[in-house]
Amino acid sequence: MPAFYGPWFMGRVREGYAGVVHPFGGKRYVVSLRREDVTCFVFWSKDFTPFVEDIETLDRLGYRFYFNYTVTAAPTVFESCVDKAAALRTLKLLSRRYSPSHINWRFDPIVLSSVCDGEFYLREFERLAHELEGLVERCYFSFVMPYRKVDRNFGVLEQTEGLRIIHASESERIDLAHQLAATAGSHGITMHSCCGEYLLADETIQRAHCIDGSLIERLFYPQGLAWSEKPTREGCGCAESIDIGTYDTCPHGCVYCYANANKAVARRAFEEHDPASAFLGFPKAQSDEWLHELKQERLC
Repeated sequence: MPAFYGPWFMGRVREGYAGVVHPFGGKRYVVSLRREDVTCFVFWSKDFTPFVEDIETLDRLGYRFYFNYTVTAAPTVFESCVDKAAALRTLKLLSRRYSPSHINWRFDPIVLSSVCDGEFYLREFERLAHELEGLVERCYFSFVMPYRKVDRNFGVLEQTEGLRIIHASESERIDLAHQLAATAGSHGITMHSCCGEYLLADETIQRAHCIDGSLIERLFYPQGLAWSEKPTREGCGCAESIDIGTYDTCPHGCVYCYANANKAVARRAFEEHDPASAFLGFPKAQSDEWLHELKQERLC
């Protein structure tokens, strides 16, 4: 959303609500975006550059927020539409403007292949950790999940690009993770495993909380905040939240993405989306019809 749908999001903030279609089951509902109803926005993106002015507006309006900022170092064959230099500049800007505590650096996911093996990631992680020293406090990571749509996209990539995906053993992943953690520690950064309990053998790697109730409380609610964990899958440590994004709408085109089944479908959704629609990725006429139906349900 920060990279591509800032105008839509800010329009929804002005209206005070957004429509959501649950990706599993299709239930439709409306989420309040009024300042008094939003505990905290957790923004998630590979590049916040187009969203910086919107963040400033939200800050002036009194909203609270922090950033899950993904910088992976994966080769362009896996991330073909990401301006990594611009993304890094904006990460540094946001850290200096707000604080390092406002940034979760996501080195995620790690995709091992014949063009980016463990040594590649150790080298690139050292470079990034050195560049981000003092600007981030936490690094979240995971190894790519073998969802069916991801495996399908990897199969196509292997055929078209002539590379090979490496399926490392658990012991190999543990060894690589702890080498990364040692590098992170040397730059004052703690490592946090996202949905990888097997990596938490000692205190060098902690459990990740992408939607982090404790962090939100520490940053914005010194008087205390009532929150509870609500994991989205096994090993997840996230607090209860509501996602107002929509699957198959991101044109970044990352091959490993579980939220896009097809690059072309996502690109078309972006090109055809209507910023005036309450439901991201759906036509305004359909959105207005759904809003009318939901209003009638409330009146019944």
